[in-house]
Amino acid sequence: MTAITETEQALPQLDDAGRALLFTEARTANTFASTPVTDEELSAIWNLAKWAPTAANVQPLRVLYVRTEAGRARLVEHMNEGNQAKTASAPAVAVLAYDTRYHEHIPTVLPFRPELKDVFEENEEMRTSTGDFSSAMQAGYFVLAVRAAGLAAGPMAGFDRAGLDADFFPDGRWRSLLVVNIGHPGESPWFDRLPRLDHDDVVTWA
Repeated sequence: MTAITETEQALPQLDDAGRALLFTEARTANTFASTPVTDEELSAIWNLAKWAPTAANVQPLRVLYVRTEAGRARLVEHMNEGNQAKTASAPAVAVLAYDTRYHEHIPTVLPFRPELKDVFEENEEMRTSTGDFSSAMQAGYFVLAVRAAGLAAGPMAGFDRAGLDADFFPDGRWRSLLVVNIGHPGESPWFDRLPRLDHDDVVTWA
């Protein structure tokens, strides 16, 4: 291990329990207990997820929490058939969406470069590519935040985006990216763990 010099800052590390919670033992839940997920727990998830890095700090991700029976019934209609039961059983569901007008907040989130708002307004390609990349980064952090809060996450991309957006985001500003079921694991919540690629199949060195 390389020694840290006096001019460098040694960052803390997660212990084995923390790594297991977020990574090595974390699983995608397929069933959920009826135990409610509180507003406080859902707010705590976002208060962790909001620290994700984004390009120029633009933060384009938006979250719709669906908790009521009526809201869940509407949402289930837009899920692929194989995902409907999972979403129906989850006590809370997050719809992660991308705000197509995220750049309007640049004077707030990047106060030393407020003029970047106009740059993004005039360049749709830059605006879209930056928003796609940054919202995907935030979505990954959101799943980790659910796990860090002691809850199980079930992220799913199998749903009718156009139908969901027309129902929940009719003004067209938000566009759905991912649906995340949230709750405590239910009966037989886990499928068998599937293999991961080996280190040498993925990592190269230059």
